[in-house]
This record gives sequence, structure tokens and C-alpha cells, in this order.
Amino acid sequence: MPRILAPLFAAATYARWLHLLIGMVFAGVVLLVYPGTEEVSLLRIVTAGAAVDSVLLALAATVPAMRRAEGVQARLLLMPAREEDIGAEPSRGWRDRRRTAAWLIGRVALGMTAGLLSVHALTAAVLLLTAPARDDALVLYGWTLPVSGEALYPVLAPVVLFGAGWLIVWAGRLQLAMAVRLLGPSPVERLAEAERRAERLLERNRLARELHDSIGHALTVTVLQAGAAREVADPVFTAKALEVIEETGRRAMDDLERTLVLLRESPGGPAVEQPGIDRLPGLFETARAAGSAVEAWIDVPAGELPGVLSRESYRIVQEAVTNVLRHSPGEPLIVRITVRDGQLEISCVNVCAGGGSTRRGGGKGLRGIVERATLLGGAATAGRQDDEWVLAVRLPVRLGA
Repeated sequence: MPRILAPLFAAATYARWLHLLIGMVFAGVVLLVYPGTEEVSLLRIVTAGAAVDSVLLALAATVPAMRRAEGVQARLLLMPAREEDIGAEPSRGWRDRRRTAAWLIGRVALGMTAGLLSVHALTAAVLLLTAPARDDALVLYGWTLPVSGEALYPVLAPVVLFGAGWLIVWAGRLQLAMAVRLLGPSPVERLAEAERRAERLLERNRLARELHDSIGHALTVTVLQAGAAREVADPVFTAKALEVIEETGRRAMDDLERTLVLLRESPGGPAVEQPGIDRLPGLFETARAAGSAVEAWIDVPAGELPGVLSRESYRIVQEAVTNVLRHSPGEPLIVRITVRDGQLEISCVNVCAGGGSTRRGGGKGLRGIVERATLLGGAATAGRQDDEWVLAVRLPVRLGA
């Protein structure tokens, strides 16, 4: 029973009914202008009115903004499950204009039919309810109802209203289906939306990598520094460790602030500049303060690397340093960065502590390095070679990018 009655009292049913009545009002206004209703046969009213309506609606559909107006109205009154199922963009070509014309004609035809039937059903329900109070026989659309049954006629009124209600429900659903079919995004719009969705997904993945690299590095350094300060129990070392923790935390907060600004999509916000290859010396100092000796050779001419390549190179080396601090604490790290034959070559080598671990090959950080290199058109490999762990990355350098 709830399934039968619930649609009759749903807000969407009456919003869609209003949408149907708008189509009926349009057809009615046109009908009053031409061919009129006096001394005109019903056949001529229907044929002439339909022809005039179709011509006017087809002409209106040639205006690009008409498709947008109909889409906005359909979203508001037809209440689709997802708004994006009904487009709200102007017509971009004649295919969109033809679909808009079909929608307008179908909308008015369905609205006129459903509107007239629902109005007549309401009229019949009122007549049935008032039948016992009449002095003469009830004539309902040319049918004279027996006077003997007047006491039962009010009982039929709810049945008529129930039928009229479900007529409105089904007409509204049909109108919604037409809107999704004819006002829905075109293949070009769907492709553009798919591309935008893919771009947003790639951006989210990039931000996730940024947070993983930055916050993961900061937490690793913080834990190591705090543990070392507790073990050493030297005031001078403790002060130095606290200084490193403070500086590392500040950098992580800057990265977090920048990422949150991007997530909020507020370009005018106080975004923090992303670190580049020029910030690597500070990163190496943090690693040295954590107890890992770092030897670095950076042979890259100033200003030669494009901005995106500089930023991604920093993140790649940062992840390598984090892995050393996490899996081989205290072991030396050798970093070489150079540009040769149009390729940026990054090499990070460290001794595997305790014989090494193969689990790092499947970590999120190393997967992120491979993804970064692939997106930039390069390649990355990481694995154990004898007693060393070697990360090698090659990225094409496109000058002026």
C-alpha cells in the first residue's frame, strides 16, 4: 500500500505536474490566437493548433539559449535523480537544436494531453461528489447517469482522483525520461565531462602523492630526531634535534596549507610555492641531522629545468631520503643529479641495513615515484643490487616547457 500511495503525495509528482501544465498553458494561448474556438470544428482545432505550435516551437529551438532555459527549468521541476542527467548548456550545433525542437514539441503535446485529462478528471470528481445535492440527473460528458444511483456517486470520486493522481505520476515520469533523452548531454558534452572528471582524478592523485611524500618525510624525521634525543640525553643534541623537528614541521605545514588551498579550489588564496630542486640542500641537511650522511652531486645548470620537472625531482629525492631514514637509519646516502643527452638523471644509492628489505619495492612511495616518472615521459627503477639499494630515474628535459 505505501508503494501505491507514496508517489501520489511526493513533492516531485506535483512539481512535474506544474511542468506539464506550463506546456498546456502555452498550447492554450496559441489556440486562442489561432484558429480560435468559435465556430471551428474539433478536428480543425487539433490539426491547426498542433501545426502552429510545432512551427513556433521549432523556431524557438533555433535560439541556442532556449536549450539552456529548458534544461534549467527541467532540472528544477522534473527533479531528476542526478542533475547532470539533464544538460543546462546552450545549443552547440544543429543536432542540439533538433533535439531541443523535439523536446519542446513533445513537452507541449504531453502537457496538453495530461493537463486536459487531469483537469477533466478533477471536474468529474467534483460532479460525482455533489451529485446527491442536485435537483436533476447528473450528465457527465454526454452521459446521463441514473438518478437511482446518486447515493453511490460520491464513492466513485476517490477512485477518479486516484486514477488522475497516477495519470499525473506516469506523465511526469514520461516527461522526465524525455528530458533525459532529449536534453541530456550530447556525446561531445559527455566526452568533455569525462575529460574533466579524469583531470580532477589525476589532480587528486597528485595531491595524495604530495601529502604522502611531504608528511611522510616530516613524520619520519620527527620520530628519528625525538628518539635520538631521548637516547643521547645531551642538552646540545636535544636542542639541535628540536630545531630540526621545528623546521621539518614548519615545512610540512606549508605543504599541507598549499594542498588544502588547492583542494578548496581557491586560486586567490595564500598558496605556498612548491619546493624545487634548489631546496634539496635543506633536505639533505635534515637527513644529516637525523644521523644519515649524505653525499650529493647536483650538476644542473641554473634555470635549465622546467618548473614541473624541478618540483617533481624534489619530491622523488625526498621520497628516497625518507626511505633511507625509515628503512636504513644511519646508513650513508649518495645522490647524483645530472643532465645528459637531453635526460635528467637521478641516482640515489644507499647501503641496505641488516641485509636489506625487499618490501620497499611495493611501497606507496616508490609506486608514486614510478607514477611521477611515467607522467613526465620518463622511467624509474628501484631495487637491490648486491648490498645496496639503488633508485634510478630518467626524465626527458624539454627546454622552455
